[in-house]
Amino acid sequence: MYLMLSRMAGGVARLLALAGGALLLAIVVLTVVSIAGRALFSAGVCCGPIRGIYDYTEIAVGAAIFAFLPWCQYMNSHAAVDLFKSTLPDIMNRFLNVLIDVGMLVLATLIAHRLWLGLLDKQRYGETTLIAQIPVWIGYAACLVGAVGFVLVAAFCVIRSARGLIRKNAQMEPQS
Repeated sequence: MYLMLSRMAGGVARLLALAGGALLLAIVVLTVVSIAGRALFSAGVCCGPIRGIYDYTEIAVGAAIFAFLPWCQYMNSHAAVDLFKSTLPDIMNRFLNVLIDVGMLVLATLIAHRLWLGLLDKQRYGETTLIAQIPVWIGYAACLVGAVGFVLVAAFCVIRSARGLIRKNAQMEPQS
């Protein structure tokens, strides 16, 4: 059962990270096209920059950041201050891992919940971006996908660290 959960959490994290990377690559290509269009337009050759490129970039970068959070959590790669880790006994370090993972689950759930409420609010009032007139709730929805993945992966990480607390020899590192 644990291996199945580990594979599922790893698969969700990996899929979202790849989607976030693809999103960033797409926005890089669009930015290059827009800049080239601007340069060629001033030379009288092309039609100009992409209208609303700033709006697209803002939404895509936000969504990509949220898409990377599950992978970061799954790989235990969040920033950590290990001032006392080497001085604490192993059982205390494993207990701290459980506490930190529970804290990340609470934080991930809070973020996803607030994004959901923000999405509903932006949808209700019909707010749009300034230039491209994209409904703002679409950006919230794109970020919410990664935030929900973050909650799922963080829940698995609580199980993983609790298992490591109970079983001293249980593997704490992700299997990838």
